[in-house]
Amino acid sequence: MPIGPVRTGRTSVPGVLHPVGPLPAAVYWRRRLTVLVVLLVVLGGASWLAVSLVAGPRAGGAAATGTAEPAELPALERVVPTVSELRTPATAPAPAPAAPAPVGDPAPAGPTPGGPCTDDMLGLEVRTPGQVAVGTKPTFELVVVNTASVPCVRALDKQLQELVMVDAARTRVWGSNDCFPESSSDQRTLAPGEAVVFPIVWGGLTSEPTCTAPRVNPAPGEYVLRGRLDTKVSGDAPIVLG
Repeated sequence: MPIGPVRTGRTSVPGVLHPVGPLPAAVYWRRRLTVLVVLLVVLGGASWLAVSLVAGPRAGGAAATGTAEPAELPALERVVPTVSELRTPATAPAPAPAAPAPVGDPAPAGPTPGGPCTDDMLGLEVRTPGQVAVGTKPTFELVVVNTASVPCVRALDKQLQELVMVDAARTRVWGSNDCFPESSSDQRTLAPGEAVVFPIVWGGLTSEPTCTAPRVNPAPGEYVLRGRLDTKVSGDAPIVLG
């Protein structure tokens, strides 16, 4: 009896890729796709279950101890501090501006040694006998003193010196330069405290600046002499005519 082809339990690759059976080939392809999808779903579920089993105890252990592991900081936050960690240094209050020093008149400069003798550096005085007889010719003195602490220079010319006599009503009676004026050139350096005395003789008669009015003996009474050296004027010196 003829022996037909013997089938073995193995399926060849061509047989899988090209199924042969009484049904159309599309039916077999759909069956294979369904089996493949189910297989993938089973493999995915098994993987998820394995991961859950591995991560579960670690999460439970952290919950049991009540402490959570700190999350690792990003690389940038490990280098740059957060805004809450920054502290602005306290700014010290600006010091109050100092009060300006009071502005006053500058201190006057002292006199220059060897400079001119100004009026405020000189003392001027008239000396009299105090009482003289009418018609006599007394001698008066004009005294110039350097009252400064340094030597100074002053013109003491005769034409710059003058004595004037006035009566009790302050009427001019006589002037030393009215009728016989004198002139000279006398530039002097006066040491500190030095006094220069100039004698001036009065002829005993009245006079006026033009020396044209009649000259007479003044009436007895009290008079006053005043001295002058250019712009420097002395105080009053009393004199009595009897």
